[in-house]
Amino acid sequence: MNRPAIDIAYWDVEKDELKKLRTLVFVEEQNVSVAIEDDGLDPVCRHVKALVDDRYVGTGRLLPSGFIGRMCVLKEYRNQGIGRAMLEMLIQQADEAGHPQVLLNSQSCAIPFYLKNGFTIDSEEFVEAGILHQRMLLKLTVN
Repeated sequence: MNRPAIDIAYWDVEKDELKKLRTLVFVEEQNVSVAIEDDGLDPVCRHVKALVDDRYVGTGRLLPSGFIGRMCVLKEYRNQGIGRAMLEMLIQQADEAGHPQVLLNSQSCAIPFYLKNGFTIDSEEFVEAGILHQRMLLKLTVN
C-alpha cells in the first residue's frame, strides 16, 4: 500500500466519492439511516479526504460553527494514522478560521482515539443515530 495522501476535498467536485465512502461506513457498516447521514449541511462545510492509490479511504468535515463531523475511514485502512492526519487537518482549518475550540460527537468506541489526540469528554453518553456517543472538546491556541 502506498502512503495515504491527506488533502482538502471540494464538495462541489468530489461529493459523489465522499458520499459513497460515508455510505459504506455509516449506512452499510453502522446501520445509520440515509436521512440522518445526509443532513444537507455538506455544501457549507470544509472537507478533507484520504486517498490511497487514488481510492477514497477516509473523509471528515468541519462545520462553520467549528464542529467536526462525519469522520470515517474504511475498515481495512483503520489504525494506520489516516484518521489522525485528517483530524489534524480539520483542527488546523478550525484554527485558521479563528475558532477558539472544536467540538465533535464521538462514537463511544472512538473516544480513546480522540483522547489520544488531545480532546476531553464534554458530556454524558447519549444516543445519536442509534449509536452511543459523547461530545468531546479541544481548546485551540488563540493567536
